[in-house]
Amino acid sequence: MTKYKDVYIIDDDKIVHFVIKKLLASLKMDLNLSFFFNGFEAIEKIGNDLSSGVDLPDLILLDINMPIIDGWQFLDEFRKYNNASGNKTHVYIISSSNSISDINKAKEYQDQIKEYILKPITKEDLKKIF
Repeated sequence: MTKYKDVYIIDDDKIVHFVIKKLLASLKMDLNLSFFFNGFEAIEKIGNDLSSGVDLPDLILLDINMPIIDGWQFLDEFRKYNNASGNKTHVYIISSSNSISDINKAKEYQDQIKEYILKPITKEDLKKIF
């Protein structure tokens, strides 16, 4: 049984969406998955949902390097929503960047980020998360 139900996958790569969806299906988890190609799409959805009384997602799997609004900009915007709401969304960075600057920057968001995971994401990574 998973502690998460509503999960957002925010990544500009369709292959990552496909892989995560297949891996989660192989784990036989009953989840409500929503996929976004950049941080702007996700922030827009979250803002609309909150104004309609819909809760924040339980979990976000977030890429860093994306067009329009990247992962860092998303986290800056999302912090406003996450702090204002009663429930706490867990965020995992899923990135191909092993750059020391990105890893150190993630520490600046330790109030939001549970873990920084390098791509490619594996079934074992998802088992640890869920």
